Amino acid sequence: MQWYDRMFEALDYIEDNLHATVSIDEAARIAMTTPYQFQRLFSYLVGMPLAAYLRQRLLSQAALDLQSGEKVLEVALRYGYDSPTAFNRAFRTVHGITPSQARKPGVVLRAFPRISFQRALEGVSGMEYRIEEHGPIRIVGVREPLSGDIAEAFERVPKFWAESASSGVLAQLVPLMDVEPRGMLGVSTCCGAGEQNYYYIGVATEGPADEDLFELTIPQGLWAIFPGKGDGASLQELQKRIFSQWLPSSGYEWAQMPDIEVYMSDNPLDMAYEVWLPITKK
Repeated sequence: MQWYDRMFEALDYIEDNLHATVSIDEAARIAMTTPYQFQRLFSYLVGMPLAAYLRQRLLSQAALDLQSGEKVLEVALRYGYDSPTAFNRAFRTVHGITPSQARKPGVVLRAFPRISFQRALEGVSGMEYRIEEHGPIRIVGVREPLSGDIAEAFERVPKFWAESASSGVLAQLVPLMDVEPRGMLGVSTCCGAGEQNYYYIGVATEGPADEDLFELTIPQGLWAIFPGKGDGASLQELQKRIFSQWLPSSGYEWAQMPDIEVYMSDNPLDMAYEVWLPITKK
């Protein structure tokens, strides 16, 4: 079964359990990936974080229940809100009105239907890539623990880069770089449920490292390598296109190892970079 099909199954699980408690760990298990990477893939394919999608879907269904005449407190409790105040705040964020107002006939509400992953997009521009095999990649650098919330991670990682640059860590790492991939690397680990996920900033090296640095070794594997140039937004767009356009029709699957961001220049507005995606034949 292809990973895209597994993502469809995970989405079915989410939709079937909207009225209960959706377990991200269970959705990730169905998709055969880690909770962190599942949220990351979801955001690439859907264009919004999983938490935001769940909130919109839940409150869309809640609006229908209120329109049918159900009481505000009953609906709030059904969708996981412990108090009418919290439910009111969340409901207003999505619909722009209070739950009580939503019970009135003729009121305008917002509907958020179930999304559907698209296997490919037509009429898009071409993508450059190359496929290479590399032995174990030993990375030396600094690391930052990431929470299970992918939205928080997307906010935290740029700050971590800025802190590492201002503290002189990046300058400390550059002389250690002596093997491929050559550049400053950004790597998030693939950890299972209950394990700590980290984002590493480092370099690939075979030499010794200072005691204050951390090491991460990525096993030998096959890599699809995509070059790009631009700012952080262009990098995220490239990653989205890799998973939504290239991978489904490539004949490969994601190898469930950490992927690597390789930065060959330090201008944040005009970076030269590569995305290294670990792959395996279907």
